[in-house]
Formats: sequence, C-alpha cells, structure tokens
Amino acid sequence: MQQDEFRTRRARELRREMTPTEKRLWSHLRGRRFAGYKFRRQTPIAGYMADFYCARARLILELDGESHFGREASDESRQLALEAKGFKVLRIWDTHIYHDLDAVLEMIWRECEAGASPPHPNPSPPRGEGRKTHRPCEGRGKKDSPTL
Repeated sequence: MQQDEFRTRRARELRREMTPTEKRLWSHLRGRRFAGYKFRRQTPIAGYMADFYCARARLILELDGESHFGREASDESRQLALEAKGFKVLRIWDTHIYHDLDAVLEMIWRECEAGASPPHPNPSPPRGEGRKTHRPCEGRGKKDSPTL
C-alpha cells in the first residue's frame, strides 16, 4: 500500500512539473479534444509511470528527450514489459513534437483508431435522452380540445 501512495504522490508531482514538450502535446490531448479519446498524464501503469495513457486504445505515449540518452536499454526493457501486458507503447522524441507536431498527432490518432475497443452494441443514451416523460392521465387537467 505504501508503494501505491508513493506512486500517486509522484504522479501528482510530475503533473505539476510538466516539461515544455509535455505541455505542448497535452494541450492537444486533454479533455477529450483529440478525436474524443480520453488521455491521462503521468499515470502509474503496471509498476511504471506513463507520460500519457489512453485506456480505450491501451496506448501509452512516452516522450523521450535528453534525459533518455544512455538509458536506451532501460527504456527498451520497460517497453517490452508493458507490451507483454497488452499495451501499445509509442516512443516520441521531443524534437518531433516541436518540428513536426502534425505528423506526431496523425501517428497517435492512427494508433488510437487501430487499438480502440469497438463501441458497445447497445450504448446508453446521452444524458437526458431516453427517459420516460411524464404524461398526464386522460380526463384530468385540461379539457380535451375539439378535433377539426
């Protein structure tokens, strides 16, 4: 339980201290702005901290910058462990987000579409729709209007 509290505290800290690259990408992913897909940031998953995560597509986005130089073996073993649990991991270099953001967003969208679970065959109606409306009993209240 103590480990979970540590991860939660660390995730909150990382959300408050986002890198400029994370902020740039997050502005496109947050609040279901990205084609209706919900992304979370700095989310603990399978013992790791994912930069961004879309549960519907089981997609993890990892942003790699200068801090990842020399950590290639560690990053690869982490990716293999996550993929073994059924997640798709996209590693994106910070420079691509600054120099070709449209291509990065297109790649993310394609992966979301490929990995998204199909919609439920009988989805619930949107809030406020599908409810029974109250109909007054005949003969009460207003008199019947004459028919033409």
